Amino acid sequence: MQQRIKHLLQASTLSIAIVITICIAYLSLIKTTNFPVIAISNIDKIYHLIAYFTLTFSWLLALRKHKYKVLFACVLYGIILEVLQTTLTVYRAGELLDFLANTLGGLLALVVFNLFFKKKHLINTKTCK
Repeated sequence: MQQRIKHLLQASTLSIAIVITICIAYLSLIKTTNFPVIAISNIDKIYHLIAYFTLTFSWLLALRKHKYKVLFACVLYGIILEVLQTTLTVYRAGELLDFLANTLGGLLALVVFNLFFKKKHLINTKTCK
């Protein structure tokens, strides 16, 4: 039973990563006047960090053997979206702090991913002995 669940999750990680990627692009380029405004300065940087943590972590799960390529691609994706916000829309603007928050989210995802799978590997090696 566990093997079936594990196989199902592994098969769907790529689909999940693609959906998250599309959602981030959509949310980055739409007009956000209808969303509720939270009166905390720079709260959007936390949103960026969470979004790119989720994006990077989902791609790391889908493409485990290409960790640094995934991180590079997610950071590049963040740069491209920030540029597109400035060039394609008149209601959004790319910001350096957004890019930094995106990058920090990606780096944090890589650290958490490495720690999680290092710990999982240590647990598996201890149970095999």
